[in-house]
Amino acid sequence: MSDEEKKDVTDETPQDEGAEAAGPVAEEASETKAKDEPAEDSAAAPEAEQAEPAAAEEQPAAAEKPAAKEEPAAEPDPEDDLPWKERRRLQRSRQPHKAGAALSAEERIAQRAAERKLKAVSRRKERAAAKQRKTAKTGTPPAERDAVAAKTRQGLVVSNKGEKSITVRIDIARRHPTYEKVVRRSRTLHAHDELNEAGEGDTVRIVETRPLSKTKRWRLVEVLEKAK
Repeated sequence: MSDEEKKDVTDETPQDEGAEAAGPVAEEASETKAKDEPAEDSAAAPEAEQAEPAAAEEQPAAAEKPAAKEEPAAEPDPEDDLPWKERRRLQRSRQPHKAGAALSAEERIAQRAAERKLKAVSRRKERAAAKQRKTAKTGTPPAERDAVAAKTRQGLVVSNKGEKSITVRIDIARRHPTYEKVVRRSRTLHAHDELNEAGEGDTVRIVETRPLSKTKRWRLVEVLEKAK
């Protein structure tokens, strides 16, 4: 045999032997793979079908979740408890402020006077409108006031030396609220005697009147009993 024929034999023998040795095993492996693949596809198909309805169920549930959430209740505003002037001051402080031109003292005074004048005019208009809205005889009726009776005192004349004036001693006897002891006190009042008819020791009645002098706030009404 020539060298070329030997090379052909050597090249063909390993390939043929490998193919013959691996031929049945490769065929069996390919057949088993072909059998297994449909089984895996058939098992995966129901799982995919089950997953699709589950996903479809989750979508409506996810859509319902935001609707089910209720908005939190609005927190109470702490400014509602403040007086209206304080609330107005806070609102004005939050507004942006534009710096104006620099004014002198006289200009600021004139500006404030003009603002006050405008406010006074608006107040007068509001009050006039409120008066027009009111109807007659709809307010609270005025309270009935009885004439206060003048104070009267009865006492003993202790001096009539002054011209048209007498000094009257008023004796007071009252029981003490705690000790229940009779406490006696006296005070003197200056009264006006126009006719000088009262003398010392007389029992007289005097009435309170307007101030007639520095010390006289009483006036003689009558002499009850003359001194003996």
